[in-house]
Amino acid sequence: MIEPDMALAARLFEQLHALSFDGTGITRDTYGAGEQRAHALMADTAQRLGLEIRRDAALNLYLTLPGRHRDKPVVMTGSHLDSVPRGGNYDGAAGVVAGLAVLAGWIRDGAQPDRDVTVMGVRAEESAWFPVSYIGSTSAFGLLSPQALSSRRADTGRTLSEHIGELGGQPEAIARGEAALRPEAIDCFVELHIEQGPVLEGDGHALGVVTGICGSHRYRQAQVKGRYAHSGATPRTHRQDAVVALAALIERLQREWRDLEAAGHELTLTFGQVNTDARQADFSKVPGQVSFCVDMRSRSVDTLRLLDSLLLKTAGELEASHGVRFEWGPVSGSQPAVMDEALQQALRDAALASGVQPRLLPSGAGHDAATFSNRGIPTAMLFVRNANGSHNPDEAMDMDDFASGVRSLGRVLALRAGLAGPHNRSPI
Repeated sequence: MIEPDMALAARLFEQLHALSFDGTGITRDTYGAGEQRAHALMADTAQRLGLEIRRDAALNLYLTLPGRHRDKPVVMTGSHLDSVPRGGNYDGAAGVVAGLAVLAGWIRDGAQPDRDVTVMGVRAEESAWFPVSYIGSTSAFGLLSPQALSSRRADTGRTLSEHIGELGGQPEAIARGEAALRPEAIDCFVELHIEQGPVLEGDGHALGVVTGICGSHRYRQAQVKGRYAHSGATPRTHRQDAVVALAALIERLQREWRDLEAAGHELTLTFGQVNTDARQADFSKVPGQVSFCVDMRSRSVDTLRLLDSLLLKTAGELEASHGVRFEWGPVSGSQPAVMDEALQQALRDAALASGVQPRLLPSGAGHDAATFSNRGIPTAMLFVRNANGSHNPDEAMDMDDFASGVRSLGRVLALRAGLAGPHNRSPI
C-alpha cells in the first residue's frame, strides 16, 4: 500500500498546538481566532501539496485531490478543527490531519484516484460555543435553520451571523439554504476521530469501528425556582428549597437510568452544570433558585423520548411535593445516525490488514458524520484509542495508534476512490 506521510502529520499536530495553546489546554474557538488559525494552517498545507482549495458560505474548508473522472461522486473524509475551551489537541483535528497525510502520501508516490477525494475541515462542530449542533456540516447541506444564525456565542454574546460575517462568510446565503454539498454528488464520508471515552483504552484495542452515533436531547438553560428564606427561622415543612428539589430530581433520574439500562436501553444522562445564584444565595439562606442543564443521549429516538417523559413527569411530581417550579428553557439536540455496514466492514478489513484487531462500538459523542449519514450518504467512523478522555487538556493519543488509523483510513479511501499508482499497482 502507499504509506501516508506521517512526518507531515506530526508537524501539523505540533503547529496546531503552538497556535492553540491557551496556557492550560487547547482553545480553538468556533468562528474565532483559534479555529481560524487552524483552518489557515490546513489551507496553507494543502496549497503546498498542490490540492484544490475551496470554502463555502459557512467557511467550511474543502481540500481536493482531483481524480481522473471528475464527474463521479467524490470520496470525502475529514472532521472539525474547533475545540471546546481548554480542550485537547486531537479532538477533531486528528481527522483533518489524517486525511492530509493520506493525500500527501499519494501525491508523493505519483498516484491519482479515479474520482476526486476531498478532505473537509468542518466548522463549528463543538456546541460549547453556540447552542446549536453541527453548525458547519448542516450549513454545508443548506440545512441550518435561519433562527440558528441569531444564537449567541457563550463568551462574546454576539450572534453566529455576526461571527461568520466578520470572518468573510456569507450568513445571508446560509439563511437562504444555499447548499455547497449535494448528497448525490458524494460517494461516501469516512471520518477518523479519537475515541472520547475509555472503552478502547480499557479493552486494549488501538482502533474502533463505529456502529452508530448517538442523538441528543438537551435543556441547556433549565431552572428550578423555589423561595428564598432564612436558614434558621424556616422549618423543614415550610421550605421551598430549590437545591433539595433538584437533588431529588437527579437522584430519581439516576434510578430511572439504571432501570432503563436493565430493560435493554442504551443511553447516557448528565446534569453537567448546577449553579445557585451567586448574587442571592447565601450561607444563611434557603436557596430559592438553581440553574442547571440536562444532556440526554442515545442511538434510539424512542429511548430519548421515554427518558424525556420520565424527566418531565418526575419534575412535575417534585413541584407538587416541594413547592417549587421547574422551567426548562429552549430545547436543543441532534438526531441519531447509523453507520454504513459495507464501510464498517471495509474499515475492519483495513485495520486487520494494518495489523490491528479493531473493536466495534457506538459513539456516545456527536460527530459531523451523523449529518452525512442522515442525508443518505454512506458514512463510517474510525476511532483511535485515546487515554484520559477528551474535552480536557490531557488527551493522550499515541502516534503509533494514529499511524495505524491513518493507514486503515487510507486503504478504505483508496478502495472507494479507485486509486492507481504510476504503474496501476493496487493500493492494497
